[in-house]
Amino acid sequence: MSSEMKEDIKELFRLLASIKDENDMDLLFEDLCTYKEIDSMAQRVKAAKLLMEGKTYEEIIRLTDISSATL
Repeated sequence: MSSEMKEDIKELFRLLASIKDENDMDLLFEDLCTYKEIDSMAQRVKAAKLLMEGKTYEEIIRLTDISSATL
């Protein structure tokens, strides 16, 4: 990864960290991502929470409908 790309990613992270309002975050994600991309990220967050709760991969796949390759 180039240093320019790394800086762009850091800038994105700084922007996300600076947003304190849920509505502003919603508007930003609508501008940056497709609905499918937002849905995929939300599924991954749910899967991560379930993993931290001790759920098995099989349970998570069943509960989230996420693919085993993504998980």
